[in-house]
Formats: sequence, structure tokens, C-alpha cells
Amino acid sequence: MPKFIGLIGYPVKHSLSPYFQQAALDYHHLDIRYEAWEISPEKLESAIAKLREAQNLGANVTVPYKEAVLPLLDELDDLANLIGAVNTIVKRDDRLWGFNTDAYGFIEALYKEGHFEPAGKEVVVLGAGGVARAVSFALVQRKVKSLVIVNRTFERAKTLTDGLKSYIRDSSPGSRELETKVTALPWQSLSSGETLEHCHLIVNCTTIGMKYSSQEGQSPLSIELIPQNVLVYDLVYNPWPTPLLQLAKEAGANILGGLAMLVYQGVASFELWTGRKAPIDIMISKAIEAFQEMP
Repeated sequence: MPKFIGLIGYPVKHSLSPYFQQAALDYHHLDIRYEAWEISPEKLESAIAKLREAQNLGANVTVPYKEAVLPLLDELDDLANLIGAVNTIVKRDDRLWGFNTDAYGFIEALYKEGHFEPAGKEVVVLGAGGVARAVSFALVQRKVKSLVIVNRTFERAKTLTDGLKSYIRDSSPGSRELETKVTALPWQSLSSGETLEHCHLIVNCTTIGMKYSSQEGQSPLSIELIPQNVLVYDLVYNPWPTPLLQLAKEAGANILGGLAMLVYQGVASFELWTGRKAPIDIMISKAIEAFQEMP
């Protein structure tokens, strides 16, 4: 009898994860099926409970549930607990463990595909949800000079920055080992241009521009706000290029899409579920192939 791993989100029809994860499972000849489970909010609790059934090994968690699943799990690993968001659930001895592999995926893609060293740089993050939390903690751990969190709901941005400041204080009491200046700003602050003027990296952690979303075809930034030579890293991977990345390229900025992060976070998830070494090249190739075949 096959085992199952699911992708829990709403919506999930745009996701490439089932394609490249199944390719990795098949490479190792594992009798495991990776499926997309589109779960409406009122059914989230029952969907997580179903993971406890014998045939299920775990799940990925995507928008909008990366924070909502936390109270439904039995254990969190240290990084997921620190970040306050989970994108991978692993069943171990009938207990559901939450992990966060988004932080790993984000940094791997930033280094390997973006050729960007974050230490000492000034960064602006758009959004304050689950993936923004992973991104922000990963950047602070790599000693960026400054980190500005901009979000439509200012209170969420402030909650995230308060958590980051607390982490910085606890990590380097009496020293300057982690000395990132962290600031929360309301979305309206972007209109002046000053927020982005001196930054080296802009990371879009919102779903603005995502295919099949209510904001498909939109960009979180207008072209005149995007500085030349900045790296614009849009975690939205479908469509390619996103409206934001099209504008960034026209503005003379460097661009990085979200496909590489998607695969790298999936690599870490795969290894947590299976204990096998992920076939990264196969996963990347399958993700690109599947993306090119999507309508």
C-alpha cells in the first residue's frame, strides 16, 4: 500500500511541488505519492488531524496556513519555533512535528542563484506573513546591516520586528555579534521612495502578482520606486517573470524569481520525510519542465 505526503494550502492548483517531489520519490523507488490537497479554512483542523492516519507521512504547508497550523501540531523544531511559522510537517511515532525549510530554501537560492552575500547589506522585505518571518530571521542570522519590514497591516510588521529585536538581544547579550537595525514601516511609506533608496536587496514575500490569486497581474512596487542595481527577489514563481520582476528589469535592477527557493525548501522537506538524499538536479529539472508545461 502506498504512503502519502500532501501539500496543504488554499489555493494550490498553481503549485509545482507535486511534480518535482514525485520525481524525487520515484528516483528512490519509494512507494509514496505526493498530492496537492486544497483545503478551505474551515477544514484545516480536520486535514491536519488526518495526517495522523497510518498511510500519511506528513505534508508541506503553504499560503495561508504557515502560522495557523502551529497550535494543531505536537512539536516544533527549534527553528520553526523561533520563526513562528511551519512549512513542513513530519509524522514521527504518531506525533506531528513542525519544521521550517523556507529559511534554508531562501538562503540557498540567494547564494547559489542570486550570487548575493547578505552580510552588511541593507534589505527591505515586503510582507509580514509566514514566509516573511522565515526570510527575516534568516537575514538577521546572516548579519545584514539593516532590515525594514513593510506590510499593509502595520501591526503585523511591528510584531515581526519586535520578535527579531528580541532574538538579536538574546543572541548577543552585551556584544555586537548580531547588530542588524530592524524597523517596521506601514505600506504607505513606500510611496516616498526613501524606504528603498539605499537598499541592496528587496524581497517580495507577498502574493501580489501570483497567478490564480486575486492580485494576479499586479506589482507591489511601481517602476519609479525600484533603484538601479538593487537585487529584486520575488518569492512568487508563477508567472515568470512576475509583474514586479518585469518592472525591476526595466528599471535596471537585478532579478531573482522564487522557483529556486521553492525547489531548495522542497529538498530539505524531502530529506526530513524520507531520510534519503534529495536528487537536487532532478528536482530542479522537473520543476522547470512542469512550469513550462503549465497553461
